[in-house]
Amino acid sequence: MQVDAEDIAEISAHFGSLEDPRCHINRKHLLGDLMVICVAAVLSGSDGPIAIGDWAKAKSDWLRDHLELPHGIPSHDTIGRLLMALKPAAYQACFREWIAAIVTAHERPGEAGSGAAEQFSPPSGLRHIAIDGKTLRRSHDRRRGLEPLHLVSAWAVECGVSLGQLATEEKSNEITAIP
Repeated sequence: MQVDAEDIAEISAHFGSLEDPRCHINRKHLLGDLMVICVAAVLSGSDGPIAIGDWAKAKSDWLRDHLELPHGIPSHDTIGRLLMALKPAAYQACFREWIAAIVTAHERPGEAGSGAAEQFSPPSGLRHIAIDGKTLRRSHDRRRGLEPLHLVSAWAVECGVSLGQLATEEKSNEITAIP
């Protein structure tokens, strides 16, 4: 996925209401810059603080052109500490707001006579959300009495984005987990 200057402004706007969980004493990097780096890196395939830090170093020239970065590119340790300190519910609320804006932007009606746009636009504002439940192989620990992890995922098909995952009980199913 390609992230451009418009995406950066949108990410900053939606994550701007996020409360900064870091101590104010040694705060060198702006929260908005860190959030843009984290979101853009994850969208580019990074899967943890070290990978996010490596991505940021590789894209440092581009990041310096689009972000303030008063103290340069943050280290993976700084990114890891931020991710550990963020309140998941607050992050989820900002993320949900951002995804809703993306979905709304993709709901523009097609021009008259354009069969392709009409073919893929859902009727009456309905959206196709795929729901799937999986049990993760080898996620159990018999010595500790832990059963395998069961997840239910929701996927917004038209936008190609995951709406979320939820761990469920073993005998549960998608229908009971979704509400």
